Amino acid sequence: MSTAIERELGAICAPGALIDRTRREYLHDATEHEGLAGEASAIVAPGSEDELSRVLGWCYEHDVAMVPRGGGTGFAGGSVPLGREVVVSTERLDSVLELEPGLWRMRVEAGVRTARVHRLARENGLAFPPDPGAAEDSMVGGNIATNAGGPHAFKYGVTGTWITGLRAALPDGRLIEVGGPVRKDVAGYDLKSLLIGSEGTLGVITSAWLRLIPAPEHRAPIVALYADIAAGIGALLNVLAQGVVPAALEYLDAGALASAAGAFPALLPEGAAFMVVAEADGSRAETEAAVAGLREALGPGALALHAPEGRADVEALWRWRDGVSLAVAARKGGKLSEDIVVPLDRLGEAIERTIEIGARHRLGACSWGHAGDGNLHSTFSVDPSDEGEIERARAAAEELFALAVELGGSVSGEHGLGWVKRGQLERQWGDAALRLHREIKRLFDPKGLMNPGKKV
Repeated sequence: MSTAIERELGAICAPGALIDRTRREYLHDATEHEGLAGEASAIVAPGSEDELSRVLGWCYEHDVAMVPRGGGTGFAGGSVPLGREVVVSTERLDSVLELEPGLWRMRVEAGVRTARVHRLARENGLAFPPDPGAAEDSMVGGNIATNAGGPHAFKYGVTGTWITGLRAALPDGRLIEVGGPVRKDVAGYDLKSLLIGSEGTLGVITSAWLRLIPAPEHRAPIVALYADIAAGIGALLNVLAQGVVPAALEYLDAGALASAAGAFPALLPEGAAFMVVAEADGSRAETEAAVAGLREALGPGALALHAPEGRADVEALWRWRDGVSLAVAARKGGKLSEDIVVPLDRLGEAIERTIEIGARHRLGACSWGHAGDGNLHSTFSVDPSDEGEIERARAAAEELFALAVELGGSVSGEHGLGWVKRGQLERQWGDAALRLHREIKRLFDPKGLMNPGKKV
């Protein structure tokens, strides 16, 4: 039976916009194995920006809470309806509005998939550098809303770096446009950056201008294996000391490596307990020079170096890296993974203490992540059917957040706060800064109806 809310929304939407509110795939995100799933009063996928505006306007007028949703690939519960809100999906806003290769730019609606943006850019000799995971499922609007990162953020920055303008629907349905196709704009307060990373708490992004660059002529990864954390961290610091600027600088600790080793596209040396994955890109000459620098920096103390050269081998390596999270989850059927950030000189300590925290809570623990950014995916293995393990993992995560702040870092680098990390800003920010966060939320959303309980 339809709810009264569904009937009202059905009257203002075109046919096909309403989705069965019990459809399971709209009620969770990648935290489902932690038991985080919700219920919705309605699920609506507007077919246009105007229709989305009307949906938000009706909900706001009738004091109905809303949860914006993109591809549902998040790790923080940010798009999960935990209070029977109306889920507003942007999946049907999937048009490429403008593609101007000669001007290195593209304008797309929020529901365009990340992989499609990459493909269109590549077909025109260009690149859109942000590469968050789940590219076939994640959507541009969600990437902007979480300010998603990825392996190549070391050189190229997170998603927000590549957004020059966007359109958004405010909680009451009003449409605003900030920025545009211009590359520079300092005329007003940086409202664009407020919306970027706001996790759907200030409004719903409907479209965005993306900045592109000429595709690098060549890319060349190199993998180094070490016997322990200390040797691996020393190698990472050597890379920076050499002045090499890799496009990506990743790591896996012993636990993560053991989980994913079986699928690695080359033989691994015996005793390997820490992996560094680096990649150079640019012109062929620039890439070759950078690879030489990486070899010099990573070679001392390494058990082995592996440098795939052909395109197929390079792509195989990155497919393997993309699969590390799934491989770790497969160890016990589930995992609780948090993306904390620490200064690079404290990365080794954070890796070791992740393992210690897991041991205190009787959980297997490991980490991997974006070493150059000091961004760890600190992870505890759990049996999803064992509520006791899940509770211990949640308690362990609380220690992780405290650790990040203790080491001078952040409770999140690229996943956002969502529901999973609610209240964690208090660890990191002072009272005055927290008040500003809350005032900004009130200014955009006086009734508190947009993604309530998330972020702030």
